[in-house]
Amino acid sequence: MRSTVTRVLMAHAITLTFLVTAAPYAAETAGPTVGKIARLPNGKPNLSGIWQAMNTANWDLEPHSARAALAMVPGQFTPVPAPQVVALGAVGSVPAGLGVVEGNEIPYLPAALEQKKENQKNWISSDPEIKCYLPGVPRANYMPYPFQISHNKDYLFFAYEYAGAVRNVYLKDPGPAPTDSWMGQSVGHWEGDTMVVDVTGFNDSTWFDRAGNFHSDKLHVVERYTPRGPDILQYEATIEDPATFSRPWKISMPLYRHVEKNAQLMQFKCVEFVEELMYGELRKKPASAATDKPAADKPAPTK
Repeated sequence: MRSTVTRVLMAHAITLTFLVTAAPYAAETAGPTVGKIARLPNGKPNLSGIWQAMNTANWDLEPHSARAALAMVPGQFTPVPAPQVVALGAVGSVPAGLGVVEGNEIPYLPAALEQKKENQKNWISSDPEIKCYLPGVPRANYMPYPFQISHNKDYLFFAYEYAGAVRNVYLKDPGPAPTDSWMGQSVGHWEGDTMVVDVTGFNDSTWFDRAGNFHSDKLHVVERYTPRGPDILQYEATIEDPATFSRPWKISMPLYRHVEKNAQLMQFKCVEFVEELMYGELRKKPASAATDKPAADKPAPTK
């Protein structure tokens, strides 16, 4: 008994020692890093490269604990994964996340908050990502896929691995967007070493994450890309939508450059991946009918 207690006390002491010694280092590295960043001939930072977020924002922008699945239904004692996803097991679970929202909570208007809850409840049939629709902004930047920035002093272009989405960022304002769209219209300018991108002209068909966070067609996003070193960008997005939120709110996160020698965007044109989901029942012989034998064809049970 005494040896067990001793081991527990020693474990707590080691943990406490680690936290105390690591705290100054964590505080020191939490701020902007100092390093030589690549620059264009005009002196502006060169943001070109393949970047990726390393967080759980695509599952849920707000802080959240790990859970068995995004789609849950009432169980005998506690909620359980919905029948549509139960076979995925741990693969369909949700990893915990600290959140990327400033203040930790999205300031929904009351009616919009109820809609968010409905979206979350019906995630498996409602999330645009499931149907391979274009992800919108800012979601495209923190999905679990890399994206590439290419630019010079006159042009700025974003290419996303997910669904082959792209954004052309105008460096001269062309005026109001001619029509609403999934990715909106992006207009950029420099503020010191920060590229500021003003995005308007959205439709209301994209979400911010898999947790049902959404917006209306009044969405206005202002993004800020600031180098924190040669291979890290600090990304911020201020989100305004008076039809959905009581005030503007902000998300922030680091984006990391892919530095492997063969770094490149791979193909993930997922439209063909969801054909069966969206149109399979229109086949002359739907897949479910082809695999399920009629009851009359099933052998009689043996005695």
